Amino acid sequence: MRKFIIYFVLLITCGFQSYAQEVIQNISSRKNISLNGRWNYIVDPYQNGYFDYRRMAFDESETGNGGYYDDKQPKDKTDLVEYDFDHSPSLNVPGDWNSQKEDLKLYEGAVWYRRLFNATPQKGKKYIIYFAAANYEAHVYLNGKKLGMHKGGFTAFQFDVTELLKLGANSLVVMVDNTRKQDEVPTINTDWWNYGGITRDVYLAELPDTYLADYKIQLAKNNLKEISGFIQIKGNQKEQKVTINIPEAGIKFNTNTNDKGYAAINIPVKNLINWSPENPKLYQVNIKTETDAVEDKIGFRTISTKGKDILLNGKSVFLRGIAIHDENPLIPGRPRSEADLRMLLTWAKELNCNYVRLAHYPHNEKMMRLADEMGLMVWAEVPVYWTISWENPETYKNAAKQLTDLIELDKNRASVIIWSVGNETPVSEPRNKFMGNLVDKAKSLDDTRLVAAALELHREGNIVHVDDVLGEKLDIVSFNEYAGWYWGGTPKEIPQYKFEIKYPKPVVISELGGAALAGFHGDQDTRWTEEYQEALYENQFKMLDQIDGLRGMTPWILVDFRSPRRPHPIYQNFWNRKGLISDTGVKKKAFFALKSYYEKVEKKYANNSNK
Repeated sequence: MRKFIIYFVLLITCGFQSYAQEVIQNISSRKNISLNGRWNYIVDPYQNGYFDYRRMAFDESETGNGGYYDDKQPKDKTDLVEYDFDHSPSLNVPGDWNSQKEDLKLYEGAVWYRRLFNATPQKGKKYIIYFAAANYEAHVYLNGKKLGMHKGGFTAFQFDVTELLKLGANSLVVMVDNTRKQDEVPTINTDWWNYGGITRDVYLAELPDTYLADYKIQLAKNNLKEISGFIQIKGNQKEQKVTINIPEAGIKFNTNTNDKGYAAINIPVKNLINWSPENPKLYQVNIKTETDAVEDKIGFRTISTKGKDILLNGKSVFLRGIAIHDENPLIPGRPRSEADLRMLLTWAKELNCNYVRLAHYPHNEKMMRLADEMGLMVWAEVPVYWTISWENPETYKNAAKQLTDLIELDKNRASVIIWSVGNETPVSEPRNKFMGNLVDKAKSLDDTRLVAAALELHREGNIVHVDDVLGEKLDIVSFNEYAGWYWGGTPKEIPQYKFEIKYPKPVVISELGGAALAGFHGDQDTRWTEEYQEALYENQFKMLDQIDGLRGMTPWILVDFRSPRRPHPIYQNFWNRKGLISDTGVKKKAFFALKSYYEKVEKKYANNSNK
């Protein structure tokens, strides 16, 4: 009977995991030890380091050991250990494995990472291990003990390691698995490279025992005269005095947290300089509790819609944008430093952009902070992409968690004006319910920004209909259209198409464009030439300018990026060539066509605002 009970307990617990905790706001302001650098790794396609030969997880067995996470050394010459991190090769963290090792270029599966580090934990302090991202499923262990797991390739996660951290040497082991699965978010089918690995920063952070865990300090909805938000502290001393100080604005606000560590904030303000692309003003904000203190740089602005206008700080604005993937083509691979991110946004500024769409998943928090600094408005998105498992409750739970994580992490960034709940999702009743619930979720978490998605459209002759039912719930009408590339004939035929848009809201074209191989030239009717792409853009402008409510666009895309869906050996070679800049940094002719168009739009809006 006892054996049966043990077996039954193992059976019902197998597959149940301890999940990562809610992440701390503004990790960069903390006392951190960077765990970036060279990590030893072991490729494990059969997951031998996680499962025994009966496919039972080692970390769920009675003994709780036997996996690679033990980071074990043979006790003597008779001891059998079939792995060895010390003599294994190494990878840079942050960074993906596909672009660092040629034999891993196409690899999808499990890879074990190991990082040795020294620590000097202090009494009365709390310690967390913080991962800015790892794609896709990460199982994390410290000194042989499991901290938990996290799903989602582009959102931050953390674990409390206060009780497990040792004085002196510590071993941090992570199994990262980027296997694509039908019920995950995104699902198995995407049009970008499935870069695996620990792709963003890793920190060991030291906190007070009672610490400032979260805060929101932004202007209230449609109100330039009031800062609104909250403070949340965690720990044993939850009732504390809190001071918010914005010296340059002459603001010093005192409040007290309740027995749950929470305090709402409502601060009347005057004479604030509002954040905008033309003047991306950031204020130093100091938050101090009785046990903790945090500094941040925050901009203050409002974003709203009125009829077919998008209003930034109450004034109509045209979103002169470009879409960007989280990829440095010059490596190629995931960006590994702030310099990589700044390069991408600098290219966007050279296009005369005031706006970027960060597709198709949450980007690095550093990207948002740079956008704050450089004056670029942001569309931020979760990877609900194409064909998600609409009727699977766990898939929705996953998507909602990623959306929540995105909003919670970037809610203090003035640059972020739009939360997007998905891209090109085919209309059906289950999809409509799934996506509609995500829209409601986004609005419940943040009512101060716009909510959007790239909607579906359909054509009848030369009429393009935009009547996706999801548009009823959204703040703007956005859709992807590829006239002149996937449909609509040659570039010179594009202007014949007209749009019938059901919803009287601002229209922002979330994608348009076509591909060109940099340096390949010919006439305007020859595909893959820079001239074809240039003509496509010029004729798109003629077509789109006829839309009464057109208030912005993000052509696809700033830079060529890698994609396994693009196999043509001459023109693609597993690169999506729709970029306005090549994978070697060469600006194509269409880059300058878009730049010229945006200069005209900027002048038009400047003249209108002066009237």
